[in-house]
Amino acid sequence: MKDKILITVKTYPTLSKKYAELVCTAGVTEAGQWRRLYPVRFRQLYDEQKYKKYQWVEAELEQSNVDDRPESYKILRDSLQIVGEPLTTKDNWAARREAFLNKVEVYDDLADLIGRAHRNELSLAMFKPKRYLKFVHESVEREWDAEKLAQLESQKQQLHLFDDKETVAHQFSVVKKLPYKFSYQFEDNQGKRSKLMIEDWEIGALYWNCLKASNGDESSAIAKVREKYWDKFVQGGNHDLTLVLGTMLEHHRKKAPNPFVIISVFYPGLDLQGRLF
Repeated sequence: MKDKILITVKTYPTLSKKYAELVCTAGVTEAGQWRRLYPVRFRQLYDEQKYKKYQWVEAELEQSNVDDRPESYKILRDSLQIVGEPLTTKDNWAARREAFLNKVEVYDDLADLIGRAHRNELSLAMFKPKRYLKFVHESVEREWDAEKLAQLESQKQQLHLFDDKETVAHQFSVVKKLPYKFSYQFEDNQGKRSKLMIEDWEIGALYWNCLKASNGDESSAIAKVREKYWDKFVQGGNHDLTLVLGTMLEHHRKKAPNPFVIISVFYPGLDLQGRLF
């Protein structure tokens, strides 16, 4: 089937033994139905296929036969096409609100969401905490898993028999692994406290940009990330913060106590003038 999807999720790239570098991509149709798209090796797409968040795309899709989460669809080869420019942020993201936030259900009870995931009713959802408690950073392994890297190297050697070195190098270039994970701690409408990792592409790109601007000072880069995601988005009081949650496939299948992570952050400005009246 051919579908039109507004891209609302692009996660930081991860390594896959089968598909090399992958970006979790998801969005909603014009009717507000969620779609998770795979496989997306974003940095290996042709330039005319490189979509941005809040940009419409069209693709031929078929229901996944390897990922049984209800929103998961496979993109048929080379069918991905961009439609128009990204929706603007004018008027406190009015166009993005209309095409996205106003089309999907927004949950505020995490236990309800987890129960629905365990019953395989959903694996993607908008979620609005009652209260944000903390923004946390934690050190993680600085290098990708050696087994996955070895697998990719083996695939590269095989492709060298058929493609030129430049093509192979492009297909198997590996993004730098983030040395930290960032999380929000929050409370839902039932008082349940949780901590979920933020896997959005934006926060990863922000860290690397801040690190460069700080001449390699990691503490300064972390402080700048915190300044945006906590001081500005949460404590500033000028943003209407909503989280896009998605389950991790392995945790979804195992019905983990909480299979969700934060895969995108929706942060339009508040209409402060309207609030006064």
